[in-house]
Amino acid sequence: MNTKPSSTNGRTATFSRNLRLEALLKDINTSLWISEEKILGSYQAMNFPVVLIMGPMRSGTTLLMQWLANMDIVAYPTNLLSRFYQVPIIGAKIQLLLTDPDYNFRDELGEFVQQAEYKSENGKTKGVLGPNEFWYFWRRFLVESTRDVWSDDELRQSMDTQTMLAELAGMMDVFKKPFAAKGMLFNYNIPFLDSILEKVVFVQIKRDPVANVASVLDARKRQLGSEGAWYSFKIPEYEQLKTLDPVVQAAGQVHFINQAVSKGLAEVADERKFSVDYEEFCANPAHLFVSLCDKLGYADRPYTGPESFRTSRDLGERERAAIATALARFGYP
Repeated sequence: MNTKPSSTNGRTATFSRNLRLEALLKDINTSLWISEEKILGSYQAMNFPVVLIMGPMRSGTTLLMQWLANMDIVAYPTNLLSRFYQVPIIGAKIQLLLTDPDYNFRDELGEFVQQAEYKSENGKTKGVLGPNEFWYFWRRFLVESTRDVWSDDELRQSMDTQTMLAELAGMMDVFKKPFAAKGMLFNYNIPFLDSILEKVVFVQIKRDPVANVASVLDARKRQLGSEGAWYSFKIPEYEQLKTLDPVVQAAGQVHFINQAVSKGLAEVADERKFSVDYEEFCANPAHLFVSLCDKLGYADRPYTGPESFRTSRDLGERERAAIATALARFGYP
């Protein structure tokens, strides 16, 4: 595998952006926006809740989304839907046309009907119906979309919440299900999201912090070619972390994000949130299924998913000790 950093965006060659694809998608979305804009007014109220996965990078959010994708209780942003980031209601209808068995006339499009695999690489999945992080969709509504941090007041004043809410409602109307997505771009803005979303369930995922930090460091090497390169969103504490040793830096990332999510959720009503322990989820995903169905109002849904998932790789004593020492700087025992 080529781990030489890309000359255009700092990523290794494997993770470098496809600029021709991005130009084509921009053209398609711009062309379809005229039609999408005309139907937005039809979607005012949310008939289903939005399910938002919150927590640090490399904490199990992708596995959780892949699992949700196969449980048939929520809709979610697929790799196909993500390509219609500016026109997701039209994109949702196109996805139904291409992938829903109800519309597969005489198996003309049978190759599109598939389940999401439990495989990913730094959050990137494969397949038409693999879960997508959907960042292009969320960033559309932000005035300064290249930033990673905003205060709640900034979002209240500048975010195009009217269009965002209409499109979320529209997608759920098309799919006739709640819509689940990663919300980690807004880990520090949970009270704001809680205030604008009529129906929402926040799912906080927590992972053993040592394993979480080790996974962050691995992801840095894979995607950026170095443990010392900053990975994922630049959180508010970035300036105080950026010059530190990579292990301490990654430990700080995980710590501050967990802290921000817990603080934000403290202001959210109990019926609109719950917490997931990654290791417990891997050991017994059926337990989470029951809890989530209860939150979403589904009664007597049978669980048909995997009995368990394999957790993270084993860490050597030296690596575990180094990470534990780094975490101790942020108050971990």
